[in-house]
Amino acid sequence: MKKLSMDELDRLSVEEYKSVEKSPLILVLDNVRSLNNVGSAFRTGDAFRVQKVYLCGITGKPPHREIQKTALGATESVEWEHVPDTLELVKKLKQEGIQTVALEQASHSVSLNHFQPQPGITHALLFGNEVFGVDEKVVAEVDHVVEIPQLGTKHSFNISVSIGITLWDIGGKMRIFDKD
Repeated sequence: MKKLSMDELDRLSVEEYKSVEKSPLILVLDNVRSLNNVGSAFRTGDAFRVQKVYLCGITGKPPHREIQKTALGATESVEWEHVPDTLELVKKLKQEGIQTVALEQASHSVSLNHFQPQPGITHALLFGNEVFGVDEKVVAEVDHVVEIPQLGTKHSFNISVSIGITLWDIGGKMRIFDKD
């Protein structure tokens, strides 16, 4: 066994990425403060071929040096849009038939390992502010609230870790990896 070289990985170019079919997943960042977390969301979103990243409220937007440091160019491949109000975006997405899923610790949340995304439906995954989480009004409006189970002493993951765990789990359940 040997590590693969960059050429052997056979990754898509930015142009190829933009033209291929995307997975039925959207990322929504609700007032995320850290530009490094924003960049990580882009980079992870690229890896899972998300349809789009919505940057809401105070969430930083490209181009910015701190975002680029962790995005490693993914702001060029992944479609994105800044939206001032997360709640209005959620209402719009729901009208379009997109299932909205907030990742949050809340009463009546469903454990991620038990959550089953609806096949054939696009899901928008909402991740909140590093201190305050997803806004309470947004949590009340979404279709599902999902929580990542934890066994240790800490009460939360870094948002970039949460995005990776969630995309891996839900993407796997949606069989996005079986298409190529």
